[in-house]
Amino acid sequence: MNKTNATALSASSGVAKFITQHAIIIIALFVIVTSVLGWFIQQFKLDASADTLLIKNNPLYVQTQVMNQRFSPQEFILVAFEPKSGNVFSESTFEHIQQMSQAFSQLERVESVTNILNVPLLLNMQTLDPNLKAEEWTWQSKRYSPEVMKNTFDKHPLYTDLLVNEQQTATAIQIVFKADSALTELNNKITNIQKTVLTDELTAQQQADIDQLKRQAQPLEDKLQQQRWQEIDQIETIVKQHHDTGNVYLGGAHVLGYQLIKIIQSDLVIFGSAIGGVICLILFALFRRWRWVFIPIVCCGVSVAMTMGMFGMLGMRTTVISSNFIALQLILTLAIVIHLLVEFRQLAQQHPNAEQGELVAQTFNNKIKPCFYAGLTTSVGFGSLIFSNIQPVVTFGWMMIVAMVISISVSLLLFPALLSMFKRKEVTAPNSAFNAMLSGMANIANNHKGVIVALSVVVVVVSALGTLKLSVENSFLNYFKDTTQVRQELDFIDKQFGGSTPLDIVYTIPNPAEEKNLVVTAETIQTLQKIQHVLKQYDATGNVTSVVNFTELAKKINDGKPLTEYELTAVYHLLDDSLKDKLLGAYFIAEQDQLRISARVKDSTENLNRTEFLATLKQDIEGLGITKDSYSVTNLFVLYQDILQRLFNSQILTLGLVYIVLGIVLLLIFKSIKVALIALIPNIICTLVILGVMGWFNIALDLMTITIAAIAMGIAVDDTIHFVHRYLEENKHQNQSNESVNNTFNSVGYALLYTTLIITCGFGLLALSDFVPSILFGMLTGLAMLVALITDLTLLPALLGKFVKPKTT
Repeated sequence: MNKTNATALSASSGVAKFITQHAIIIIALFVIVTSVLGWFIQQFKLDASADTLLIKNNPLYVQTQVMNQRFSPQEFILVAFEPKSGNVFSESTFEHIQQMSQAFSQLERVESVTNILNVPLLLNMQTLDPNLKAEEWTWQSKRYSPEVMKNTFDKHPLYTDLLVNEQQTATAIQIVFKADSALTELNNKITNIQKTVLTDELTAQQQADIDQLKRQAQPLEDKLQQQRWQEIDQIETIVKQHHDTGNVYLGGAHVLGYQLIKIIQSDLVIFGSAIGGVICLILFALFRRWRWVFIPIVCCGVSVAMTMGMFGMLGMRTTVISSNFIALQLILTLAIVIHLLVEFRQLAQQHPNAEQGELVAQTFNNKIKPCFYAGLTTSVGFGSLIFSNIQPVVTFGWMMIVAMVISISVSLLLFPALLSMFKRKEVTAPNSAFNAMLSGMANIANNHKGVIVALSVVVVVVSALGTLKLSVENSFLNYFKDTTQVRQELDFIDKQFGGSTPLDIVYTIPNPAEEKNLVVTAETIQTLQKIQHVLKQYDATGNVTSVVNFTELAKKINDGKPLTEYELTAVYHLLDDSLKDKLLGAYFIAEQDQLRISARVKDSTENLNRTEFLATLKQDIEGLGITKDSYSVTNLFVLYQDILQRLFNSQILTLGLVYIVLGIVLLLIFKSIKVALIALIPNIICTLVILGVMGWFNIALDLMTITIAAIAMGIAVDDTIHFVHRYLEENKHQNQSNESVNNTFNSVGYALLYTTLIITCGFGLLALSDFVPSILFGMLTGLAMLVALITDLTLLPALLGKFVKPKTT
């Protein structure tokens, strides 16, 4: 034994001795730390808003914020009502619309409620009167007959796909909310600073100012978020009273976020409890003593509580992307604890006369290095997410590194301390079926190395071909099962009311009218008409609204004759300011010479390729003679597509980088290039298989599934480290590699089997979730566990046996 190893062994023996002799102190410290961190759990928050999926200082994001600030589109919720009678234009439907609208208007934050009964129906005017009073031309004022209303809304330039669907089988109520003036002011200040990234990089001082403003805004955001949830609950309560006569659907970004939160919270409670129950049952079935259930569960519970408290204390918010961190932490903690538990039981069988404290100390000495190494390399796996250049994913990577540190600390300190408090009892022998399985796999690894390597090559090739089929096309609709209420609501509004995802085209007039008395020229209107015509050629395009829609409305009122640019200017100046702002404010900014075309994209469109859609759209717009400087494409559709494209580009780069880093870490651990390369191979295969399966089965690479590769790597490297470490230890005492392989199987092989069985069965329950990302997480995590087990019990020992021979003769 060299001096370094002797020093390390002496240090670990000292720590082990301290833990066994002062177990009560260790436990008490964990109780205190867990209690303190537990207090911060109340500050632990789930955040499913759309902003958590975006990259804050990305120029596309900043540009969208600037345009939103300039055109001030208001926050709203859409309530679609589909009468069961099928007749939207009837006195009965009008009565329900009035009742719901009246109830909605009583909500504290509601600014206005728009429906087919209170919008100005200017088409019913005989001539275009610039002195019109909008409220005089509503159903509420005129009490038009259902037949007149039906004809008025038929292919209406403004209201079709907004307040009435094209088939006239459903109508919608738009609930507009007041903005929080203090929060709006802070957000405007942030946006004004962030504008710098459109032409230059932010300075350190500017970033510090942004961070300070965000800290001021956060309490206001939290308060507003809670109020939004309460409002949605109140809206759902109101609409329930009308379910007998019609189907009601809610839509809007905040409704989506609310539904995500509800499903995630439900999954955490229901499936968290179910997974915990399954883990307990399998632990008891495997080890047949309640202490082997109690200790692992306590360790898992403490690690999760400490991590949640740490996140709460540090203000690290859990988003949709990181919502499975609790399940992951259970995997990480349980995997380490199972290895310790199996080692202890094997030592107890080998040394029937040893004291409990001696067995615990020896377990600690034997496993501290592989457990620490496994934790380190697993952290490298999760560290790959930090290089994704996608802020929510980067944050998730850091969160999992924090979780990993806590899992290692709990497993290596609390587990032996708790175990020291129990009296020694006789341990039961491993199950004979597992015995036979491990013996069979050891025999295959020893005697069929060529076949194993050949099959592994085939798997690698097939998986690599699958990765070429990976796509990044996905939509929010696909996050929910078809049978769920939220999916049905989103689907209905997407198909019947002009799409779900906003897409804006902002056109800057290149040569503003020389005659300053003209607000907008005929040439500008024609350009907008051409852009809208291009937009409407795409199957995925839903509702499209701009100043053009108002000119079409004016044309209909004017007996089918289009207004001249001078007539349009006259009408614009003569309109009441409040009506002008209500009708045109979100589409035309005269001071900036900018016009906005507001479109929505139908997420339910089959085979929608966002990248191709945007590229073709820009090409078609520029084909009209419009220069790149004269227009910009913004809003959520563009931002989401940008993130998906970044995912595709970053996945390969980050995996390649992490393979290199992981190889270096393995080299430092095992001090052998040959051993490091052998240990790296199962991890590469595991990630390739997961990505290959996703490619072959058309599982999109998105903000959720991008983490699966890192998870697979973390799982595979954990088992690999334990197997290689034990094999190298056995090599010091054996004459033949086959004996080293057999002894390794008979020790860590059981831990690998038990961990895979428990986690695969437990997380298989997620297949019952209504949230598709949770289903995929459960299925792919189980698959990753199985692939890691198979490679670690076949290819890994075959390569070790072939290329890493015992040092003794």
